[in-house]
Amino acid sequence: MVLLEFAPSPALSEFVRVYRIVHFVFDDITKIPFKAYPPKPEHCLSFYPRDTERVEFANSDKKVSNLNAVIIGQQTEVTNRYVGKDFLVFQVVFSPGALYRLTGIPSNELNNGYIDAEAIFCNGIPEVNAKLNDARGYPEMVTVVECFLAAQIKRCTRDFHRMDGLSNMMLRTKENMSIEWLAGEACLSLRQYERKFIERMGASPRYFNKVIRFENAFRMKNMYPHLSWFTIAIECGYYDYQHLVKDYQAFTQKTPADFHALDLKSPEREFGEADTY
Repeated sequence: MVLLEFAPSPALSEFVRVYRIVHFVFDDITKIPFKAYPPKPEHCLSFYPRDTERVEFANSDKKVSNLNAVIIGQQTEVTNRYVGKDFLVFQVVFSPGALYRLTGIPSNELNNGYIDAEAIFCNGIPEVNAKLNDARGYPEMVTVVECFLAAQIKRCTRDFHRMDGLSNMMLRTKENMSIEWLAGEACLSLRQYERKFIERMGASPRYFNKVIRFENAFRMKNMYPHLSWFTIAIECGYYDYQHLVKDYQAFTQKTPADFHALDLKSPEREFGEADTY
């Protein structure tokens, strides 16, 4: 099994946070467990050049399957992913605001979306998947996708906004930045900032910040399973353990321990790996 991350080239770093590659082959398709994905503060473009996946939304009962490339908007509920026997996904994790800039589609319209990418990026998706399938290694896959993205960027419909850089700062820092301060740094009134943030990021700034904190806790538990939930809560900026529990229940409908137990049954665990990104 492979779980890899690649940094984008300097030319694309304004639009791409990171590339993720997940690749594994199961001997017995009947024994493949599902993966429960909690909400994350990101927008993604995922290519599936081999077996695709079936996605079931835990709260809304929506089901999607058999798509070879998808746009994934900001999620507000858990999605259960059922993968195929020969599973390869190449995922582009966009920088904050980048998907909006590339498509011109208000990001809140993509919330809880698992959308056929060919409906948004009209040209090149089948060719990308064919080249990914035939690539001689993972670095070559990165080159294939970067060529596709470079062509999309040439047709970019929206300009960079200072808010995008500030949103990226929210992702990278553990400091508690007030929404009022962020609005001032973006040279916007609080109301303008909140409206534009929803348009570019798909959620309110407070919700976005809340998801960041939750994801940090989720990843920390997977990276350091020996740590107590209380320690993780304090390290990730929660007031106490109960504060962490409240967010877990809001995002997953489960306690931290119960959702972690579910994650321990994910496909990557069959290969001794853990989701730490």
